[in-house]
Amino acid sequence: MKKIIDLVSSRIFVFILAVLLQMVWLMLLAWGMTNLATPATWLVESLSLIFVLWIVNKKINPAYKLAWTILILAFPVFGVVVYVLFGQSRVAGAMTKESSAVLHEIKNYFKESHTVRKELKEADPGVSNQSAYIRDYAGFPLQNHTSTKYYPVGEAMFADMLEDLKQARHFIFLEYFIIHEGKMWNQILEILEEKAKEGVDVRLIYDDMGCVTTLPYRYYKKLQAKGIKCAAFNPVRPILNIILNNRDHRKILVIDGHTGYTGGINLADEYINEDVRFGHWKDTGIRLHGEGVWNLTVMFLQMWCVITGTRTHIPAYSPYVYHMEEFENDGFVQPYGDTPLDNETVGEDVYLNIINQAKNYVYICTPYLIIDNEMMTALCLASKRGVDVRIMTPGIPDKKIIFLLTQSYYEQLIEAGVRIYEYTPGFLHSKTFVCDDTIATVGTINLDYRSLYLHFECAVWMYQSRAVMEVKADMEETLPKCREIKMDFCKNRNILIRTLQSILRLAAPLL
Repeated sequence: MKKIIDLVSSRIFVFILAVLLQMVWLMLLAWGMTNLATPATWLVESLSLIFVLWIVNKKINPAYKLAWTILILAFPVFGVVVYVLFGQSRVAGAMTKESSAVLHEIKNYFKESHTVRKELKEADPGVSNQSAYIRDYAGFPLQNHTSTKYYPVGEAMFADMLEDLKQARHFIFLEYFIIHEGKMWNQILEILEEKAKEGVDVRLIYDDMGCVTTLPYRYYKKLQAKGIKCAAFNPVRPILNIILNNRDHRKILVIDGHTGYTGGINLADEYINEDVRFGHWKDTGIRLHGEGVWNLTVMFLQMWCVITGTRTHIPAYSPYVYHMEEFENDGFVQPYGDTPLDNETVGEDVYLNIINQAKNYVYICTPYLIIDNEMMTALCLASKRGVDVRIMTPGIPDKKIIFLLTQSYYEQLIEAGVRIYEYTPGFLHSKTFVCDDTIATVGTINLDYRSLYLHFECAVWMYQSRAVMEVKADMEETLPKCREIKMDFCKNRNILIRTLQSILRLAAPLL
C-alpha cells in the first residue's frame, strides 16, 4: 500500500495525470461535443484567466510570469494543475513566522561593528555600499579579524576538514544539501560519532529531497541513535512530496564557533574525485577562521531552531567563547544567506552589484548559466563598457538538457564581448566570482532560477582578503584547461538543437 501511495503522490504521476487530463480536454474540443464542451470551456478558460491575472500581479521575476502565463493559456488544464502543485513556495508560509521570531531574538547581539564599517567605508565607499546591501537585506553583518583559505578542489578541502573536525572540543554544526554514504561521508561520520561520545554537541541538517536517492529513508533516526542531533530539512512524505519546491542547498560546517567552511562541496565521493562522474569534478570551497564564522553559526542555528521547533541560546556559540586570543586580521569577510522566505533576491543582487561596479575584470565559474534579463543585461553592459568578463561552465555536463539550456545563452553574451569557456576535463561545479583583485565570492549560489529564487543558499563575500587573489589564481590556472567558445559554435548548431534550445529558454524558469 505504501508503494502505491508513494507512486500516486509522486511528481511523475501528477505530471502524467495532468497531461492525460489535458489530452482528454483537447479530444472533447476536437470531437465537437458542444453540449459538454461549451460550459466546461467557459469554466476552464475563466479559471485559467484568473490564475494568469493572479500570477501577473505577483511580485516575482517577469520571466516566471511569462513562462507560467504561456503554459496556462496554451494548456489550461495541464498548466493550472502543474502550477497548483509545482508553481508556488509552500515551505515559505510555514517557516516565515518562525524564522522572523528567531531573527527578532538574536538582533540585539548579532550586530555590526561601527569600527569595521568605518574602516571599509574609508577604504572604498562603493564597496562599502555593496557590503551594506548584504547587511541590510540579508541580515548578516560585515566582519574582519578572520583569516581565509581558498580550496581549488574538493580533495584539498576535505583533508583540512578532517583535521579540524578531529580538533573539535565543544560543538560541530553541519548543514548540507547532499550526503552520500562512501569514503568522504564515512570518514566524517566516524569522527562525528567519536566526538559525540566525548560529549561534543554534534548537530546535522541535511536536505531530505537532496538526499532522497543517497541516504536511507529516515536516516536522521540512525544518526540520532549514535548521539548525533540530526534533522532533515523539508522531509519527503507521501502525498506532500509533490510540492517540495524549496530546498536547503547550503553547505556549512562550523567547529567550536571559530572555524567554518562553505562552498560548492557536498559530502559525497564525486566532490573529492573518489567516484568519477562526468570526468574530473572541479569544485571549490573556503575556510574561515575568526569572527566571520559567527555569521555561519547564526545561519545554521536559525535554520536549526526553525525546523526543529526548539530554541538555542545563540550567544553561547560566538567565536570568542572557545577562542580567547585575538584572530588574525585578513581583510573583510561577510558570509551571508539567501532565503525564499522574503521577496529579496540577495544572491542575484550581490552578483549584480559586483558586475555593475566592476572596473577591469569579472571572472565567473558556474555549473549552470540560466539567467534572467537583469543578469544578461548586466553581463553584456559590463563587457561593452570595457570590463573583461569571462565565464567558465562545465565541459562534461551532469544534466544534458540543462546544459543545452546553458549553451543557449552563449550567443548573446559572445556578441557583447563576453568570453565563454567550457572546462574540458569534466564537470565544473564551482560557484565563484572574482573582480578587480579586490572582491570575491565563494558559495553555493548557482546562476540559475532555482538557486536565485527558490532555494536556501549561502556564500562568503570578501574584500582584500588573501582568498580573493587565490580565487583569481585558480581561475587563471583553470582557463588553459578550457576551450573557448566562439560565435561559430553557436551559429553552426543543428537546427533541431537550436529549436529545442528556444523551447527550453521559454521554460527556463520552470526547470
